Amino acid sequence: MPPRLNLFTNRQRANSFGGAAENYDAYRPRYPDQLIEDVLAPRAHRVLEAGAGTGIASMQMIERGADLLAVEPDARMADVAKAKGIPVELASFEEWDPAGRTFDLVVFAASFHWVDPALALPKIRTILNDGGKLALIWNRLRPTHPSRAEFEEIYRDYMDLETRSGDGSPGEVVDLIAAHGFTVTKREYPHDLHYSAQHWVDIAFTFSNQLLVPEDKAAELRARLIERIGPAGVSVGGDAVAIFATPI
Repeated sequence: MPPRLNLFTNRQRANSFGGAAENYDAYRPRYPDQLIEDVLAPRAHRVLEAGAGTGIASMQMIERGADLLAVEPDARMADVAKAKGIPVELASFEEWDPAGRTFDLVVFAASFHWVDPALALPKIRTILNDGGKLALIWNRLRPTHPSRAEFEEIYRDYMDLETRSGDGSPGEVVDLIAAHGFTVTKREYPHDLHYSAQHWVDIAFTFSNQLLVPEDKAAELRARLIERIGPAGVSVGGDAVAIFATPI
């Protein structure tokens, strides 16, 4: 689920990704093809991705013909995106200057919770073309075997679980966007995945709560997670989610 809407105030977590930029790009799951097609439909050509990170979603949209500009506040993440040929401007979305440019589509791919919505949502309205839309997308990975509860038994030795979870309701996001003068719809894209123990742990250590674990403890945490998973790997249920919003 999308993290709590006040998570953007935790700058230590927000700034943690750059140190793992290459791993982030290598291990974070891509978005389902149908989701990307729905994001770009019906005629979203000129696209802004805000908080684009290493350009995972950016590349998926560019490969489908989008004329895309990425905005990313972390230079280390931006460098990975630039190496793919993605045009990137280095800035937080709140401070970024559109310089009169407008877009058919503004996308936040697993990044909306890192901006201040009170500043971001009014700004989005000013840069959308007539008929343009906002899209918030993310992947939800729910381990089923081992279960999340079984993983939590290990995690509680390394971090505060309340801080770590940070889960909010999709309805919370929908209500917030609607309150800023948008009509909102939500779509889900179910998936069932399976990862080896090493791959699952590599994904886990691209999330901010794991990235903040001290290096010596992180190695111990990795080893315990891999041991708990064992050779059978991790079965994962869940879905990708897209929230679409158009100004009223």
